[in-house]
Amino acid sequence: MKDLQNDVNSLLGATPLSVPADRRTFLKTALGTGFAAAVLPVCAQTMISTDTVGLTAGEVSITVNGQKVPAYRAQPEGKTNLPVMLVISEIFGVHEHIADVTRRFAKLGYLAIAPELFVRQGDPGSYGTIAELNKEIISKVPDQQVFGDLDAYVKWAGENGGNINKLGINGFCWGGRIVWLYSAHNPRIKAGAAWYGRLVGDKSALMPQQAIDIAPTLKTPVLGLYGGADAGIPVQTVEQMKEALAKAGNKSEFVVYPDVGHAFNADYRTSYVASAAKDGWTRAIAWFKAHGVS
Repeated sequence: MKDLQNDVNSLLGATPLSVPADRRTFLKTALGTGFAAAVLPVCAQTMISTDTVGLTAGEVSITVNGQKVPAYRAQPEGKTNLPVMLVISEIFGVHEHIADVTRRFAKLGYLAIAPELFVRQGDPGSYGTIAELNKEIISKVPDQQVFGDLDAYVKWAGENGGNINKLGINGFCWGGRIVWLYSAHNPRIKAGAAWYGRLVGDKSALMPQQAIDIAPTLKTPVLGLYGGADAGIPVQTVEQMKEALAKAGNKSEFVVYPDVGHAFNADYRTSYVASAAKDGWTRAIAWFKAHGVS
């Protein structure tokens, strides 16, 4: 555990990213760079920067049902038989922070992949408000489309240096919800970490289930990391999910950080809470190792 803590401290104790003033508000222009207009300006003074030394990192793409689906990939250079980590973004797509998270996993020995799951619906970086982004992009993304893209990238990982018998999934906000659902969809997932992913809510033809609906049949252990002051995900919904999972005998666990709001791991936003983010990362890495994803 001491070695694990040292690894985590090494990654999260890195010097905050020094970003010139003219780059602090730049738009996402390529996968893994910039930020969505809806979250500008970013808080450059708290951003964590993980380098690519010793890594193979950058954009890859595959074709799924006739559509080119890009992803940001990072992995230890020249190594194979690597544990695989799917990194699922927030509604803002695969921007600089999500790419950095994939590099953090890669520095710990993972083949980490962050697919751009909104590519068919449009560019999430181009909308100036979260309300517009939700209406024009996010509300139009079918869960089954997401599952299909992730299935395809799992297959790709197995053919490109990854060991998909050691498969994990880690996601934030919108991606946290996907962690729960994809863990139920794909039995290869050995463990998941869901950072403030919605658990209950309205359903539709595109989103026929919420996390609470799959709780009775979920086999995968998921670590839920939530804020006690998250206005969008009331603590009582976390309690509902815990109860449903316990009834099913699922060994998922939850950590709720008191007085912490939503998006506490987003080090580029004002919502960032360093203490909760660092503790959550330490717990997530330990969770994956304890469940054979390392």
